[in-house]
Parts: sequence; structure tokens; C-alpha cells
Amino acid sequence: MTIAADTARPAIIFDNVRLGFEEGDVLRGISFSVAPRETAVLLGETGTGKTLVLKLAAGLIRPDSGRIEVLGRDLGAMTERDLLDFRREIGFVFQEGALFDSLTVEENVAFRLREEHVDEDEIAARVHESLEFVEMAEAIAKLPGELSGGMRRRVSIARALVSRPSIVLYDSPTAGLDPVTSQKIITLILRLRDLQGVTALMATHRLQDAFALANFRFDPKLCRVVRAAENGARGGPKTGFFVLREGRIYFEGDQHQIRDTQDAYLARFLE
Repeated sequence: MTIAADTARPAIIFDNVRLGFEEGDVLRGISFSVAPRETAVLLGETGTGKTLVLKLAAGLIRPDSGRIEVLGRDLGAMTERDLLDFRREIGFVFQEGALFDSLTVEENVAFRLREEHVDEDEIAARVHESLEFVEMAEAIAKLPGELSGGMRRRVSIARALVSRPSIVLYDSPTAGLDPVTSQKIITLILRLRDLQGVTALMATHRLQDAFALANFRFDPKLCRVVRAAENGARGGPKTGFFVLREGRIYFEGDQHQIRDTQDAYLARFLE
């Protein structure tokens, strides 16, 4: 899988984005950008709108105001038909996997391609490629109910990858998983970033996941995760931290800046 991206402009741009519901505003002027191959981590307490930001970036919901640009396209100017085509270019990993219980692993991963009427030989090759990448090829004929939580999450990632997206959106990909399984999921995200140049926007409650993405990289020569010398070392992809509070971006920076913060709220959050 080869990912192509325009490195001259951000892959994702949120410009003063606002969104509210009957109970009040949730997002009150969110602005940030994500560079190609960058991993941006959305942090914040429950109810701060992290998942809403992902849904907005996927074009699943529309903001009340503001501009959202993804892969050079203004989502607000797109028709529903245009958005359907656009969503084929991004992957979305839902928190609970969101697999179809009555379909096999193969059928789940192939679902989007069959909806697009891709040739069956091409589907077979791409499903195998995606499952091999997440080390789940042996489960191709199983049903989701036969898999552990971590295995279902890996199948969800394979399904997101099958369309060969340049951007993947992760909604709490390690939530509810044990530490060993969580590490496997983070390793997959690192492999996607460092081997295939995938841009990622990840919402999570787990600070350890955010710091792992910032402090480690996948070395293709060693075929394993190694500690990065520094954030974005040697021109490599960086990890940005965005903390949401009261509907706004309260903090934006790298792992060193958030770790060394003197801000009282952030210090409590990090604890």
C-alpha cells in the first residue's frame, strides 16, 4: 500500500468550527491543523467533543459554522454525493470496532469494496493485504463473536485500511483493552504512520498512548518499534497534542511542552 499526499499544505484544517445541540454549544470555535504524515492526538475530559471532531473530519456531520478542509477539500461546500466519494479516501476506526456480527472477518473487511463494486479478485487481494498487515489473516473465516476485543479492534483497523486511505481517524482505539493488547494497537498505528505515511487524528483518554506515539517510531530495517531520538527527528513525522476544554483548544503543542507545563489545569489532567 502506497499513500500519496500533498505535503505542501495541511491534510486537515479546522478553522473556527462551532457545533451545538439543544442542550447547548459543544464546540465553540475549534481551530487546528494536521500536517501530512503527522499524528494529532485529541485529549480532554468526557464530553469535550473529541469524537465530534472526528465525525466532522469524516464529513459525517456538518458544523454550525466555520470551515473544515480535508485533503484540500472544503467539506462545507460538498454535496452528500461528494461526501460519499470523499469518505472512501479516509479510514475510520470506531471505539467498539463496529463490526457486523453476522458477517465473517473477510466479509467485514471487504464490505466497503463490495459496496463500490470492486472486482472480486481485487477485493480478495486487498482484504488479504489488510489482514496480513494487522496480523489477522488466520481469522479470515471467523465471526466477530469468536474474537477477543483486541482482535476485533485489529479487524476494524484492517477494514479502515482496505481502501488504502491517506488519513485514518481513530476513536479511542485502545479503550477497554489490556496493556499488552493496547501496545499492539499502538504499534499498528506507528507502522501505518512510519511505513505508509498515513496521517492520523486520534481521540483518546489514554495519555500513555499519546506519549507512545510521540516517543516511539517503527523502524523498517529492524522491523520493530524503537525510541525516537526526539519529536519529528530527522524530518520524520511528528505528534501533535491538542487538549480540548469547554469547547475550545485549550493547549496545542508537543509532548515536551505538555509534559513540562506549569498550567494548573493541564497538570491535574496529566495526573
